[in-house]
Amino acid sequence: MSSEQISRLLSIMARLRDPDSGCEWDLAQDFASIAPYTIEEAYEVSDAIERSDLHDLRGELGDLLLQVVFHARMAEEQGAFDFDDVARSISDKMEARHPHIFGDDTSGQPQERRWEELKARERAEAGAQSALDGIAQALPALMRAEKIQKRAARTGFDWPDTRGPADKLHEEIEELRAAQSPTHQAEEAGDLLFAAVNVVRAYGIDPEEALRRANAKFDRRFRAMESFAEADGKDFAELDLDAQEALWQSVKASER
Repeated sequence: MSSEQISRLLSIMARLRDPDSGCEWDLAQDFASIAPYTIEEAYEVSDAIERSDLHDLRGELGDLLLQVVFHARMAEEQGAFDFDDVARSISDKMEARHPHIFGDDTSGQPQERRWEELKARERAEAGAQSALDGIAQALPALMRAEKIQKRAARTGFDWPDTRGPADKLHEEIEELRAAQSPTHQAEEAGDLLFAAVNVVRAYGIDPEEALRRANAKFDRRFRAMESFAEADGKDFAELDLDAQEALWQSVKASER
C-alpha cells in the first residue's frame, strides 16, 4: 500500500508540473520559492508533536512529504536526480551510519560517538576543510549557534565547565551596555546572544527547546494577565507598568 500511495503522489506532482496541462502556480515555482514552504512544514510537524496531536501529525507529515516530492520533481525535470535517487541516497547513508546494525562493526563504541565519527568522515570525503564545514547557513540562528559551538568544542575549543561561558555572558552584557553606535550595539547584541547559547549548552540543555518552552510559558502567562484584567473590567494595555507587574506576579502565583 505504501508503494502504491507514493506512486500516486509522484503522479499527482508530475501532472501538476506538466508544461501543457499543469497548475499555473505549481509550474511557476522553483527550488528557492518552495524552500520557505519546506521549512514552514517542518515546523508544523514539530508543532503537532508538541501538541501530541497525532491526527494533525499525520496531515503535517504528508505536507512535508509533498515538499520532498516537489523538490525531487523539479530536479528530475532538470535531469539532476529524481525521487528514487533521494530515497536511495538516504537509505545508503542510514546503512553506512549504522554499521553495527547493517554491517560487521563490533567495536562497541557509544552510538553518539560512532555517529559523529561517521559524519566527520563523510564531511572529509566531501572535501571539508574546516571543522565548521557542513553546518547549513539557513538554519535558525539559535540552532546554528549551538551547532557551531558543538563543532568547535570537538576540536577542544571549549570551556571545561559552566563558569567560563557564564563569565563571558556577563562580559558581553557590559560590552553591549558600553556600545555607542547602532552598528556597534547590533554587533554586541549578537555576541551576547551567542554567549547565552554557550551558557545554556554548557549545562547540557538544548537552547532551541529551552527557548521554545520559554516562549510558550510567556504566551500562556501574558494571555492569563489579559484575562485577569478583563475579569476586573480593565483594559490590560491601559494599566501602568506596576499594575501589569502585579498581574504578572498573580499569574505566576496561580501556577504554583
